[in-house]
Amino acid sequence: MHFLTESQRRCYEKIVPWMVETFGPATFVHDAAPALTVMVGSAFAHTAVHPWGSDDAVINTRAFVVSGAELTAELTHYLLRQNADMLFGAFGLDAEGYIVFEHTIVGSTCDKEELRASVLAVVRTADEYDDQIVARWGGQRALDQALGPRGNGQGQGS
Repeated sequence: MHFLTESQRRCYEKIVPWMVETFGPATFVHDAAPALTVMVGSAFAHTAVHPWGSDDAVINTRAFVVSGAELTAELTHYLLRQNADMLFGAFGLDAEGYIVFEHTIVGSTCDKEELRASVLAVVRTADEYDDQIVARWGGQRALDQALGPRGNGQGQGS
């Protein structure tokens, strides 16, 4: 695994045992990048460690909530309105039009409970909102997309 800074490496090595202890078999540790994935319900949360300057790192947890929803003004207004009430994290749209929910914390000051709260806020929010969004605006939850049209784990387009 390649790290861009020593701070990124230290932060990643600090959080891996915490994630595995907290989420157990629901945790997947990636080999190629300083990242982990956790599944809760129908949601997947990707936690990645990124350099922040030369002497710190940030821990970003992002869930892909819904893909392929009709991105109407009503939907974007709904997401922005929900953001106003969130304690941790916010909804957004990525470059491919996926509705995401994410939260970022500082790596050097993070402790196990802060990491747990951040990851749980993201994955639970995604799990709660994915069904609501799909019901009103269409699209697919992350789990539906991972399972593909036949529930075979091949994903969409595979």
